[in-house]
Amino acid sequence: MPTNFSGTWDIISNDNFESYMVALGIDFATRKIANMLKPQKVIEQDGDSFTIKTFTSFKNYTVSFKIGEEFDEVTRAMDNRKVKTVVNWENDKLVCVQKGEKKNRGWTHWIEGDKLHLEITCEDKVCKQVYKRSA
Repeated sequence: MPTNFSGTWDIISNDNFESYMVALGIDFATRKIANMLKPQKVIEQDGDSFTIKTFTSFKNYTVSFKIGEEFDEVTRAMDNRKVKTVVNWENDKLVCVQKGEKKNRGWTHWIEGDKLHLEITCEDKVCKQVYKRSA
């Protein structure tokens, strides 16, 4: 039985986000705003079907997918690019690959204790975020 990611998660750390956004080509002003945000994630999981909602005071973003099924995504939360996205299980981790204009792009989610870990990658930059389950 795969890990259950369902829940509400509040960010507690966000390492190397600036470099990740530079790799995406995000402008200076937007990076400054984004660095101050404290995102909250709401994950709804039904077997291998997921909806991940990310809420901030600046932008909200929702993505829905089924494990193993490629879909077209527009990364509105970040750089507004069109990518081909597929998410798969790798043991208890959700691993996403986004194919498009930027190389080596995607993310990995996993849970340790009451913390949700997220590594987001673009080219040679990796941002590490940690979220704590909301009470």
